[in-house]
Amino acid sequence: MTQAQFTRTAREALTAKAVDAKIRKDLSWQQIADASGLSVAFTTAAVLGQHPLPEESAKAVAALLDLDEDDARVLQTIPVRGSMPDRIPTDPTMYRFYEMLQVYGTTLKALVHEQFGDGIISAINFRLDVKKVADPDGGERAVITLDGKYLPTKPF
Repeated sequence: MTQAQFTRTAREALTAKAVDAKIRKDLSWQQIADASGLSVAFTTAAVLGQHPLPEESAKAVAALLDLDEDDARVLQTIPVRGSMPDRIPTDPTMYRFYEMLQVYGTTLKALVHEQFGDGIISAINFRLDVKKVADPDGGERAVITLDGKYLPTKPF
């Protein structure tokens, strides 16, 4: 039976425990995702408390991280989502995404509505990918792909 959390407490405690195990075992998020059989973005978000894992994935991740049966069950629960309790993030990496949305949010909205009409880009039917690529001018660039299903607004 599908179960849901109603506070962040259980998932926050499990996240701390799982991240500690990841560090102790010197694992990458990709290695954890490989064990789960799911994408690295989805698995990372799940371990960080933002998605439920399917039963087999939860058991595989729990085994890899030496988590117990209760932890595997919590990994399967629907969490209270939202990883930034403060309105403006203070972590520099997360703040830069906030800054990008502040600068380009209206542009994204204008372009989405011009191309698709009135509606939203789903964060439920969604894919995320992060890649590191060489910058032709030297150094490296981050290529972040946000791929969400368009859901039109329906008058009623």
